[in-house]
Amino acid sequence: QVQLVESGGGLVQPGGSLRLSCAASGFTFSSYTMTWYRQAPGKERELVATITGTGGYTNYADSVKGRFTISRDNAKNTMYLQMNSLKPEDTAVYYCYAVVFGRTNWGQGTQVTVSS
Repeated sequence: QVQLVESGGGLVQPGGSLRLSCAASGFTFSSYTMTWYRQAPGKERELVATITGTGGYTNYADSVKGRFTISRDNAKNTMYLQMNSLKPEDTAVYYCYAVVFGRTNWGQGTQVTVSS
C-alpha cells in the first residue's frame, strides 16, 4: 500500500524559511519521480517542483525558482522541499504526489502559512 506523509509545515514570517518532508512507503521509492503540489484557498492545485528517481533532474514552477529547492534521500525514502524567502502568496496546503503502479497517489497535505 502506497503511503505519502508530509510534515514540516507551519506559520512563518515573510522572508523566512521552512523545510517540508514527504515520507514514502509501499513502493521502491528510488524508481519514481516525485512531485510537490500546493493549493491556496480558492485556487486550483498547482505544481511546485518535481524530481526524478535518481535526483538527476528537477523542475520548478516559475513562481518558486531561485527560492525553493527540491531534493530526495533515497536511503530514507524521503523527499524534501526547502523553501526560502517565503512570501505571503506561498501560503497554501502543500502535497506530495507520485504516480505508482499506474495510479495517482497524494499525501494528506501540510499547511504553510506566511504572515506577519
